[in-house]
Amino acid sequence: MNIGNQCCLFWGIFLHISVCLGEDYDLDDKTGLGRSFDGIGGLSGGGATSRLLVNYAEPYRSQILDYLFRPQFGASLQILKVEIGGDAQTTDGTEPSHMHYEDDENYFRGYEWWLMREAKKRNPNITLIGLPWAFPGWVGNGGNWPYSFPDITASYVVSWILGAKQYHDLDIDYVGIWNERSFNSKYIKLLRYTLDKRGLERVKIIASDNLWEPITSVVFADKDLQDAVEILGVHYPGTNTVPKALKTGKKLWSSEDYSTFNDNVGGGCWARILNQNYVNGKMTATISWNLVSSYYDDLPFGRDGLMTANEPWSGNYVVESPIWITAHTTQFTEPGWMYLQTVGHFTHSGSYVALTDERGNLTIITETMTHDHSVCIRPPLLPYNVTAQNVTFHLKGTFASISELQVWHSKFDFKSNKTVLFQNLRPVKGSFSIELDVDEVYTFTTVRNGHRGNYPDPPPSAPFPKSYKDDFDVSGNPYFSEAPNFADQTGVFEYFTNLTDPGPHNSTLRQVVTQRPVTWVADADQTISVIGDYKWHDLMVSCDIYMEAVHTGGVFVAVRVDKGGGVIRSTRGIFFWVYADGTYKVTNDLRLIYCVFILILPHICSSADLSFILCFQGNYASADLNGYPLWKNAVLWEPRHGWVAIGTSSFELAQFDNFAIEALA
Repeated sequence: MNIGNQCCLFWGIFLHISVCLGEDYDLDDKTGLGRSFDGIGGLSGGGATSRLLVNYAEPYRSQILDYLFRPQFGASLQILKVEIGGDAQTTDGTEPSHMHYEDDENYFRGYEWWLMREAKKRNPNITLIGLPWAFPGWVGNGGNWPYSFPDITASYVVSWILGAKQYHDLDIDYVGIWNERSFNSKYIKLLRYTLDKRGLERVKIIASDNLWEPITSVVFADKDLQDAVEILGVHYPGTNTVPKALKTGKKLWSSEDYSTFNDNVGGGCWARILNQNYVNGKMTATISWNLVSSYYDDLPFGRDGLMTANEPWSGNYVVESPIWITAHTTQFTEPGWMYLQTVGHFTHSGSYVALTDERGNLTIITETMTHDHSVCIRPPLLPYNVTAQNVTFHLKGTFASISELQVWHSKFDFKSNKTVLFQNLRPVKGSFSIELDVDEVYTFTTVRNGHRGNYPDPPPSAPFPKSYKDDFDVSGNPYFSEAPNFADQTGVFEYFTNLTDPGPHNSTLRQVVTQRPVTWVADADQTISVIGDYKWHDLMVSCDIYMEAVHTGGVFVAVRVDKGGGVIRSTRGIFFWVYADGTYKVTNDLRLIYCVFILILPHICSSADLSFILCFQGNYASADLNGYPLWKNAVLWEPRHGWVAIGTSSFELAQFDNFAIEALA
């Protein structure tokens, strides 16, 4: 970078004010190139974050997918990372495993298979990554650690990769290794061995998918581990790396980043880190947690996706600013392009990167995001100042012959709310000068097929319907394994069709996890799935429940459930429990600490078939069981509002049918 005084004018001996300072920046490939660009992506998982997306009706579901994955349309994502479901709570919910038990394999559970197929349909070149956050209990052989028996864990993960290919024709490109407490070198090497043994040499390993250390130091010291690991992946690096990671010669990725509310400040966060992850940390891929905010707003980290799609009942979705910030890079690059060495920070703050396909194409992305308008949720961002500045880019080397660059522009306006996103401006000629204001993103590129995709406005936003019913009747294999709009928080609730029983429970919703999973958060001791509108307070819920273990266990229906996600253990609500021993109980919480009353009713509970009705209005509750009124006008004060929920008193099999809600307020 050369700093000149091209615009400085001196008027006589009384005035020597600098009217403008122009900074010159060379973009040149003759001194060599930087690292290979690996792409920008989104992460579906780490807690059922795409849960509500699958329930959208067409055409809205396809429109959302187009904004995410369709090239030259919206975000045009180049990487999709998904959770390898482990039957456990992993932030906003649980995702089902492909192997609930050791002798059980099913590669059609959940929605990640479907999502990967849809992404591939739109972009056949998209990179696919799988990462387990948790594991079914049998993998840990009774303990809460997935690496005590590394051969079992490796086989479990490899079976998911093989199933992706066999049943969905999906080639998984990378698999992640992650555990918040540690990582296991023996397991990583064994996983590499198992992949190779099963003909999956092309599948590369990302480790430790957490922090720079200790993985970097161990890779440095262990040649076998160095050979096993392809990518050093980190979470929320704050755009910085460590010198030793650079010395390994490994590719460096921000394999989970962003995790920020998707308003315009969130868009600014995303703009800053997409550039500076490379400028500061030489990270060649950045993956957003999460892909799309398709989970209830009042679960943890509400609206932390690149866009929002959490109202399948209305069809409403919102294309948020991070979608168009992503497009500034993804629509004008491809994985395999090379960063230039001549990239960096502007004199008055902000940053610029430049990439080439080495065939004459050049893309430059600039960002001048101010501190307060680009704060991410983590890590803390040190203070800095940005001011408007005039910059001149000099195209040199191979690029000297470029006569014209297309221009795309975004401007976050936090004063008058006149934000402009991904607007196509007039081209600039060759080497060029431009005035960069604060909170702006520009792309200058030789690529001509950029496009701001657009669909007609979706239906208006609407609350969850006050009258809702589901009898869970399906024919054959359902399209998805979960019932619409239920958000499992502990346990897994799946469609169940009993082909040998023509009776009333032939098609139900079944809780299927019977052993505590190997999990990295404190899953509840009970299983629970929530549904509805968090603002509800007066309503009636009815549900038929079948306890499969007729001598032990219990089931519940609840209203005003006030917490979910990783804090589900401490949720409050009004819980109506019925047990196989003939007792029922009402508690103010899931953990059964705040008990309201207990009653023994053996003549009512002698059957495993139970029909619940729970009514709540104001501070007064009433309940019926199998048509028998248990109590009326019981006084219960807290909580004041929340979701409806169903569940079991432990990890046990139970079936739910004829579920209905009538909400009054």
